[in-house]
Amino acid sequence: MKLWLSVFFWLITFSAFAQQKEVSGIVFDKESKVRIAKVNVYNVTKGSAVYNTFKGEFKIQASVGDMLIFSKPDHFSDTVKLKSFAPVAVYLRPQAIQLQQVTIRDTMLNPQRRYQQTKSDYNRIYGSISSSEFLTASPGVGAGIGIDALYNAFSRSGRNAAHLREVIDRDYKQNVIDYRFNKTYVASVTKLMEPQLTEFMLKYRPGYYQVTQFNEYEFIASIRTNLRRYLRNPHAFDLPVLPIMPLPSE
Repeated sequence: MKLWLSVFFWLITFSAFAQQKEVSGIVFDKESKVRIAKVNVYNVTKGSAVYNTFKGEFKIQASVGDMLIFSKPDHFSDTVKLKSFAPVAVYLRPQAIQLQQVTIRDTMLNPQRRYQQTKSDYNRIYGSISSSEFLTASPGVGAGIGIDALYNAFSRSGRNAAHLREVIDRDYKQNVIDYRFNKTYVASVTKLMEPQLTEFMLKYRPGYYQVTQFNEYEFIASIRTNLRRYLRNPHAFDLPVLPIMPLPSE
């Protein structure tokens, strides 16, 4: 009797393992259709989990009918019920807002192109006159004094050129900020309407470093963090009311 029970349980166990195989697949971003990595693949039925590779591929032991949950911090989770052992293609929707490409016909279309054009228009201040090297070296002669550098340092024209370069570079950085932190984009993230939209953008304007270094997810997260601050205290950073000066008596 014990022998038959052992054989019976062995057949059940063998049947269960025979129905379990390695399921493979690829995880994609639903918006961009590119492969995404660091996705957690959790088999709810079996209680096992794996991470997919940097190529977006994954392999996990599963059976037909198992429930797999795919999760990633910056994407919405998705659940797949296995109907077969065929490779699975999973598409996760990003949590960040993906704006459609909009063609803006304006002088601010491309700050980098505008910056290069401005440098070309004022090529003299970005040419030899802008050299800051006081010492120059000539073959067989040795070190000497750079005439262009002396002119740039001590002449009024050189000082004016240096100041103009600072103005052009500063304007370029502001153009870069305006190009990304524009009303259409900010309104889509915050859902604010005028005049609150303009007020919010003036009070919480990002810096050049944020605009150039933050990825889409980080940039939207920073806007939403500032939005919560703005909604808690809309009058923060308000300019003080100008005092009314009495008119001098005659």
